[in-house]
Amino acid sequence: MTEVLTEFPHLEDPKSGKPLMERTVLIANTSNMPVAAREASVYTGITIAEYFRDMGYDVSLMADSTSRWAEAMREISSRLEEMPGEEGYPAYLAARLSEFYERAGLVETLNGASGSVSVIGAVSPPGGDFSEPVTQNTLRIVKVFWALDAKLSQRRHFPAINWLNSYSLYLEALHDYYDKEVSPEWNKLRSWAMEILQKEAELQEIVQLVGSDALPESEQVTIEVARMIREIFLQQNAYDAVDTFCDMTKQYDMMKAIKLFAELAYAAQLAGVSPTQINGIKAKNELPQIKFIKDYKPELVKIEKQMDTEFNTLRSAA
Repeated sequence: MTEVLTEFPHLEDPKSGKPLMERTVLIANTSNMPVAAREASVYTGITIAEYFRDMGYDVSLMADSTSRWAEAMREISSRLEEMPGEEGYPAYLAARLSEFYERAGLVETLNGASGSVSVIGAVSPPGGDFSEPVTQNTLRIVKVFWALDAKLSQRRHFPAINWLNSYSLYLEALHDYYDKEVSPEWNKLRSWAMEILQKEAELQEIVQLVGSDALPESEQVTIEVARMIREIFLQQNAYDAVDTFCDMTKQYDMMKAIKLFAELAYAAQLAGVSPTQINGIKAKNELPQIKFIKDYKPELVKIEKQMDTEFNTLRSAA
């Protein structure tokens, strides 16, 4: 909270050019404050969010963390001598959580405008135990889950969101939107990328035991393609002026370039080109720079052509 208070006044709002703090509301609750205040702060936050939503604004609410809120509820419930539920939490824990999250959404205001509240709830289970009641009830209520991974943050991979444990149940609902606004190929491309990342997770167990050289050549190519998806597509630098935000079209173009490399690499491998030669392609090493270029399309076309030429040369030599 202190970091937010010191940093936000220096951050510029991209819409107005004024300090970001001017359109931020902070409700702080420290551990030396009464337990009742901790419970009330969550409701205060969502009520203020609804107030701005009803004025026609789009509000983003970050509740950090709902686990501390649930602990405050447990303490109050215990003092009121209510019947405890699982792990001492009150029996109405699931109802309270769902009542909070269902206040998010898009509404039409009385003057005909539209406003919305997007709620992001951080859950910090003790000891990282996902089977505890707050985590389980939250997962049952919400439809999107971002699993933050300590191992990824230790490897300096940010955002440290585990792509295999995280999920969204809105994929079917957004299918037509992606087809219309991005590309009819977007959903197929996304499924392909997830498939490669899942294959990599299975292969990593073998790699840790015997090393990547022991894998069949096609699987060595899969490992390299998965690394490219992780480092070029999933990794992001929030401190870079360009990479701090990436629109859907750029995401699609970047993923398409990675898939092009994968197709060329698999074809070259079948033609007898070794994985070491495939990994030495110069154009592949230039692809990560696309993230940091604003007008990236001419550079991306150049890299794709160079990639095609290099693979043709390798296949001819094989």
